[in-house]
Amino acid sequence: MAFTVNDRPVEVSVDPGKPLLWVLREDLGLLGPKYGCGVAECGACRVLIDGVSTPACVVPVDMVEGAAITTVEGLAGEEGALSVVQQAWIEEQVPQCGYCQPGFMIAVTDLLSRNPDPTDAEIDDAITNICRCGTYPRIRRAIHRAAMLARD
Repeated sequence: MAFTVNDRPVEVSVDPGKPLLWVLREDLGLLGPKYGCGVAECGACRVLIDGVSTPACVVPVDMVEGAAITTVEGLAGEEGALSVVQQAWIEEQVPQCGYCQPGFMIAVTDLLSRNPDPTDAEIDDAITNICRCGTYPRIRRAIHRAAMLARD
């Protein structure tokens, strides 16, 4: 199966039903997407598939043939320039344990691509990821900061 990961073409020979999460982690060595629940509820495994935030734990790899996948590792621009979401995450010191944060950054990247200035209610509706450490206030501040950075 052939697809693109973080702007690089890849080809893998694996069981077509293998979840994309495990292809990314085990076969491609991308450890940003995390295993959390395995049932698409927590958001730790989120990646962008053709620009849409998707839980990679429930997507069989054969469903992404020809697709463009972006993991948290691929959010940075050329020469390692941070995305506005990554920059906001650092400035707001969002992570506590950090395990869920790659999935949050992917979900927020998708949200801001569709809604460049979301309200708190729109953030609550769109971002359903779970953070066991409870960093939600910092996440919300970082989302608003990322929106501001994108406008500037």
